[in-house]
Amino acid sequence: MTATAKRVVVFDYGFGNVRSAERALARAGADVEITGDYDKAMNADGLLVPGVGAFAACMDGLKAARGDWVVDRRLSGGRPVMGICVGMQILFARGIEHDVEAEGLDEWPGTVGPLQADIVPHMGWNTVDAPADSQLFAGLDADARFYFVHSYAVHDWTQESHNPLIAAPKVTWSTHGKPFVAAVENGALWATQFHPEKSGDAGAQLLTNWIETL
Repeated sequence: MTATAKRVVVFDYGFGNVRSAERALARAGADVEITGDYDKAMNADGLLVPGVGAFAACMDGLKAARGDWVVDRRLSGGRPVMGICVGMQILFARGIEHDVEAEGLDEWPGTVGPLQADIVPHMGWNTVDAPADSQLFAGLDADARFYFVHSYAVHDWTQESHNPLIAAPKVTWSTHGKPFVAAVENGALWATQFHPEKSGDAGAQLLTNWIETL
């Protein structure tokens, strides 16, 4: 690893595929550490928040590890954070699973709910519809495929920017039954519903794109 490699912490709070994320980030050129340590998470160049399982359980685990504070304080200082899968979902205001509603981090308005599709879960490879000026998907073909495993998603994007000095979030969509939010780029906060660490060369390029912004 070179001296100039960006330091990325994969936040370990018991609810993520931390080893596969570590390997993928290292492949993309980052100096990676898996830890739940508050200070290390705060001081890294980039923080990756993975997530698997239920929305409410992930939120409970994140709060127990003070991850909610880490995310909030990093973003307050414009320091990059990336969420993956349920690690993306908990960035929204709330999640509803099995008629149980739980509060999220509320970085974005919106509700994570059941996929509106005949076949659930959505498991396998799918294309996405990214904005033309996306940094996250730079260098990737429109037919690039990414690996999804989820039963819940955000189907409606409600946040808009009315301040001409603040760039509006860039929202990427995919479709399984009905369109759902597949990724978001919003200043220092980026996130994907799919698993870039399991998405082969396309996922590696995406993680490289993120690391290059750190």
